[in-house]
Formats: sequence, structure tokens, C-alpha cells
Amino acid sequence: MSRRAFITGTAGFIGFHLARHLLDAGWVVHGYDGMTDYYDVSLKRDRHALLDRHPSFTAHEAMLEDMPALEAAADAAQPDLIVHLAAQAGVRYSLEAPRAYVEANLVGGFNVLEIARMHEPAHLMMASTSSAYGANTEMPFAEVHAADHPLTLYAATKKANEAMAHSYAHLWRIPTTLFRFFTVYGPWGRPDMALYKFVTAMEAGNPVELYNNGDMSRDFTYVDDLVTGIAALIDVQPPQVDARGAFTLDPCDSLSPAAPWRVVNIGNGAPSRLADFVEAIEAAMGQKAERRLMPMQKGDVPATWASTDLYRALTGAPLPRTDLRTGVAAFVDWYRERRG
Repeated sequence: MSRRAFITGTAGFIGFHLARHLLDAGWVVHGYDGMTDYYDVSLKRDRHALLDRHPSFTAHEAMLEDMPALEAAADAAQPDLIVHLAAQAGVRYSLEAPRAYVEANLVGGFNVLEIARMHEPAHLMMASTSSAYGANTEMPFAEVHAADHPLTLYAATKKANEAMAHSYAHLWRIPTTLFRFFTVYGPWGRPDMALYKFVTAMEAGNPVELYNNGDMSRDFTYVDDLVTGIAALIDVQPPQVDARGAFTLDPCDSLSPAAPWRVVNIGNGAPSRLADFVEAIEAAMGQKAERRLMPMQKGDVPATWASTDLYRALTGAPLPRTDLRTGVAAFVDWYRERRG
């Protein structure tokens, strides 16, 4: 019998790729998405249209804040697995529209936790962000490091989701894994992300804007690698507190002493300079980019770098690492095909 997944955010970038991956692996997937207009809704509808071609996919369109709609969708799904990926995304937009983050990420996240309490899935998996590391300067970022100084409201809401999920894991014994994603890119990416913005600017003959005068590095993670990582952890549920005596805890493990809860980085594990990223785009597009150097933006950080030791310890294998030039070229091919 096929296993059943309830995934929020299936019309979004990562949710779309994960849903497609699980469908191809034989899962029955119920997707839930609010189709907000934070960016071009036609891109979201096209993602869902591709998923709708699969007979084992069912789409539900409603907001996370709409608890009756969320309950009805989860009841229809009867999930073995809940993956919560829907959120109000974007670090910079949180400076412009902070209330959207409170409503979608805090209220919406709470509603998903209530759904998990009601349905008792074998595993609850929720998206967090590398932005949760905030003002940390020790690198690579490890899950056991303190993450107490978020620099944007977006990061603060995702860190709050981690804490809220811990309380539910403790109270209701829900095996829960939070993912901290690192600068995901690839085909079907969001228009507000750097890769999409840079390619669009270059196609139009406009300069690309490099913040902090270009002196930045990011742990760029190709979306297929990230989805592989999520899938590999589906059956690696954090153990219940009363089962701890059966194994030796790895020093890098973020497993809670009071709940079946942990947080796991999913990143490339090898940061690249922003200049290397732009050069990969230039190689894929066959043209040079005009660079416009800009000051650092509020809430931004000069570098990110994921420790992937915990992921390897849990799965027994390293996360796949798609070469930056290969991944960027795949995006450019998709972008040009979509633009016709």
C-alpha cells in the first residue's frame, strides 16, 4: 500500500520539487497551497499543473491561516508523513510587510502543529532556515550552535517555529525534524531569488546588483540535492525520550533531551563566493554581466556555511553536491525554455 504525504507549499519552489520526487517514488501526495501573490501566481499554478498530471496527487488551495480548510485537507490526506514547507518567504520582504510573516509563519505554523497533533503522523518535517543562525560568526554553522540572535523578523518567525514544534513534540510525542535550508537554487526557482534576478537582469542588458560590494559567500544548494536530503531523512525519526538508552548520541546531534525533536542542516557544505556564482551565470548564458556594487542590506549576513556532519551521521552518506556551474546551467536552460 502506498504511503501518504501531506505537504504544504506544493505550488512553491521546494514543495513542488519534493512532491514530484515523492510521487515518482510511489507516494500518494496531498498538496496544500494558498497561491499568495508575493510573486507571479502563474508560476505557482504551472508548478501545480505539472503535479496534477500525476494520478496520485491531489491539490488543496487555501491559506494556512484557514484552519477549517487545513483540517479538511489533512482529513482527506490521512497522512503518514506531514511536511510543512509553506511560509511567507524572503528575508528582505520581511522589512516591508512584517505582518505577513506573523500570519503565515506563526499562525500558519501553529495550525500545522495542531494538524499533526490530531493525525499523529509517523514523522512531522518542517522547514526552517539558515537565517536562524543570525549573528553567529562561528563557521561552519552547526546545529548544536546557539541560534539566539535572529537579524530579521523572517528568521525570528522560523526560529519560533522550531521552538513551537519542540513543545508539541514534547507534549504529544510527535517525532519532529526541522530543516535549516541553505540558499537553495535551481529550475522553477522564485523570481525574488538572486539567480532568477541576475539572469533576468542580464537578459535585459541591465547590471546585476552585488550587495556588500560583492564581498559575500553563500552555501548554494541545488534543489535536487536538497530534496534528496529531505527524502533520505523521512524514515530517520527522532526517537522518543524513553528509547534513548538504545544508542549512543553523536556529539553533533541536536536531538532534544526532552522530546523526539531535532534540527538538521541541509546545505552544500562548501560555500562559494558571490563572484563565482556570477561567473557560473556568465558561462551558462554566454555573456558578461555588468556589476553594480551596493552596500550591505539590513538583516543580511556576509557569509553562510553549513556543517553537514549531522546529516551524514543520520543517513550514513553525504548529501549529493551538484557542481555550481552544472546547477546554474540547468536553471538557465529552464528559464529560457519557460520564456520561450
